[in-house]
Amino acid sequence: MKNGRTLLTGLFLLSSLGLLSAQQDNSPSRVPADNTKVNQRDRNQAEPTADQQKENSTDRQLAQQIRRALAKDKSLSSSAHNVKIIAQNGGVTLKGPVNSQQEKQAVEAKAAEIAGAGKVNSELQVAPNQ
Repeated sequence: MKNGRTLLTGLFLLSSLGLLSAQQDNSPSRVPADNTKVNQRDRNQAEPTADQQKENSTDRQLAQQIRRALAKDKSLSSSAHNVKIIAQNGGVTLKGPVNSQQEKQAVEAKAAEIAGAGKVNSELQVAPNQ
């Protein structure tokens, strides 16, 4: 009987955690993401997107070096750690949200340090309400 009671208690706790998690995810303070304008922009054939990343070793290494530099910087948010880095012909395009203007500048500076001055096109955006 004790094992059955323990099992029921465990199931009750798990189901309670699931309900609590669901309630937190749907809280009115969370604003749903609206990427409509960004998605429309990225459908434009003239806009570089991640699927256009060149497969040559130079561009892949460039993107990897920038990604490593961003990942090493623990002062950056997870948004900044996950910006899109698109390397093409020695140039780099950065896309995605960051939490502040200072973070945007830090990401751009790290990319420019690795790719070179004048080789970084930043399309980073400061996320609202950050």
